[in-house]
Amino acid sequence: MRESIRPETRFVDLPAGFAMKRGGVLYGARIAYETFGELNAARDNAILILTGLSPDAHAASNERDATPGWWEGMVGPGRPIDTDRWHVICVNSLGSCKGSTGPASVNPATREPYRLDFPQLSLEDIADAAAYTVRALGFERLACVIGTSMGGMSALALLARHPGLARSHINMCGAVHSLPFSIAVRSLQREAIRSDPDWNQGHYDEENYPRRGMLMARKLGMMTYRSAEEWDSRFGRARMEPERRAPAEPAPFEPEFKVEGYLEFHAHRFVRGFDPNSYLYLSHSMDQFDLGDSCGGTAAEALSRIRVESALVMGARTDILFPWHQQRTIAEGLGAGGADVEFLPLDSPAGHDAFLVDIDRFGPPVAKFLSVGW
Repeated sequence: MRESIRPETRFVDLPAGFAMKRGGVLYGARIAYETFGELNAARDNAILILTGLSPDAHAASNERDATPGWWEGMVGPGRPIDTDRWHVICVNSLGSCKGSTGPASVNPATREPYRLDFPQLSLEDIADAAAYTVRALGFERLACVIGTSMGGMSALALLARHPGLARSHINMCGAVHSLPFSIAVRSLQREAIRSDPDWNQGHYDEENYPRRGMLMARKLGMMTYRSAEEWDSRFGRARMEPERRAPAEPAPFEPEFKVEGYLEFHAHRFVRGFDPNSYLYLSHSMDQFDLGDSCGGTAAEALSRIRVESALVMGARTDILFPWHQQRTIAEGLGAGGADVEFLPLDSPAGHDAFLVDIDRFGPPVAKFLSVGW
């Protein structure tokens, strides 16, 4: 499968011989990024966004690309992350298939896609690549680093490994490590992909793509991105309209309920737009990450050594993938290091995806945090 790159995406080349935490070296690697809003004369209004597993660098529409971004409600003129005031940099994670170098990229040594020859990926690698990118763009100190979901983990790694790079931090639905439930879910997602015959040990192509495995992986993920409370209030036991059901004589056990149709529709939207090997690498990197192991010590010790002036740590009480007590751990640890921390476990029914879809709850605290003390 080819990489998926937007026409207006820009790139920073990583240094030759970019060393990976768990072994291996990348040559000719690059990081994709987009920017939103103008840089001020003092060059002190830059914000870095680190994303979850699947987004690209296109967080919002801009003058170069009017297509709505994955965080359109949060980033833009007059929005909580106000691009009339802030110069926002959103990077696509190393290991992704959305422009940054990953398993779907061409290995310069073989002129073929890396596939499983890509070195084992860690969130520390993602953090180091992002830090190199912002420094290559001329920033030695950012106003804020914002991390969401997997990006919340990457942001903590960046702050721990690159002291002084950011003045403040916003962490949404992040964690210092994955819990057993999250690991179990992602393990099943990876098994679904690897069990598809078309995965073929990573040697698939456009014609022979592990579609069924990716569909199952995405459906499993989507079940954890929202809450049971939302599933119940949104769908209940409603059935699909007859015209949207299977043919007149469907095979046994075909989807019947609206919630099944929802999962099917959104999984189909996703599968051809994301490289399966990249999914495996990024998913595994989340399970492997532990901020304490990364920094030598416990997670609490690592958090207390992070030096930011202020932080906003947010979560959703209905999040089963990164439960809100994990965000409380982050807030307490950053506070122990001297940061002025606000912790907000919000009563959103939207589960883990609340930071994406519940802008009415998540947006105002972000806007307030970014408006105070600047």
